[in-house]
Amino acid sequence: MPLSIVYDDEAALRARCETATVRATRRDEAAYEAGAVVPSGLWGQLTETDIKSITPPHRPLDSTLVEIVRPPFQREIPLEDLARSLGDADSVFLGQASAKPDMVTTTDNYQDGRLIGLHLDNWDKLRFADKHAGRRRLCLNLGPGPRYVILGATDAQAVCRAVHPTSYAHRYPHTDDIRMHVARGHLFRIVRIRLAPGEGYLAPTEYLPHDGSTEGSPLPSTAAFWLGRWPRRVLPTFV
Repeated sequence: MPLSIVYDDEAALRARCETATVRATRRDEAAYEAGAVVPSGLWGQLTETDIKSITPPHRPLDSTLVEIVRPPFQREIPLEDLARSLGDADSVFLGQASAKPDMVTTTDNYQDGRLIGLHLDNWDKLRFADKHAGRRRLCLNLGPGPRYVILGATDAQAVCRAVHPTSYAHRYPHTDDIRMHVARGHLFRIVRIRLAPGEGYLAPTEYLPHDGSTEGSPLPSTAAFWLGRWPRRVLPTFV
C-alpha cells in the first residue's frame, strides 16, 4: 500500500504539500553518503492524480496511514510523558533532534555525521511480510522554525520487491533497497508536508521512506519523536 494521507479538506492538504522526484547523491557531495537519495529540488503542486494516489483506501490499516496533527502540547509536561496522554499509554519517547536552517534533509549517520537522505527506520526489525504492521512515529515540531517531513510515495515492500524480485519474501526492507531502486532508474516520487511549530505528524516511518527538512527556512527546528500505535484520528488534525 503506497503513501496514504488522512485528510478532510483537499484545499488545506494542497496548501501543505508539494511533490517532486529524487536523485542519488554523488561521491563529491561530501556532506552525504554516496548514493543517498535526496529530493531533486523541483518541487511542484499536487495534481489530481497525486491527490487520488495519496487518498487512503476505503478500509485502510491504521499502521500505514499518515496524519497531519496538532497534539495538545503543555510545556510543563515532560516530553517523556506527553504522548502517554495522547492515545497510546505504551508509546516510547525516542528523543529530540535539532536541524540547522535550510537543510534539504536532516538525518545523519551518527558514526561519521554524513547525511543519509531518505531512509527507513528499523525500530521494530520487521521482515518483508510484516513491514506494514510496525508502530507509527509521532513527531512534534518544537520550533523555533518550520520544518517539513518528506515521504516516499512508494512503500518499503514495493521497493524491496522491485529490487529483489526473486528473494524479497525472505528479506528485511532496508535503506539500501531505496538507493538501489533509484540507482536502477525506477520512478520514485516524494511528497513533503510543511509543519509549523506546534504541529506534527503520525507516519509509518518503518514502512515509508522519509526524512526531515528545513529547506528554505532561516531558522533552525527541533523535533521530538515518539513511537507507538495510535488509532486513526485519535489526535486532532487540521487538514
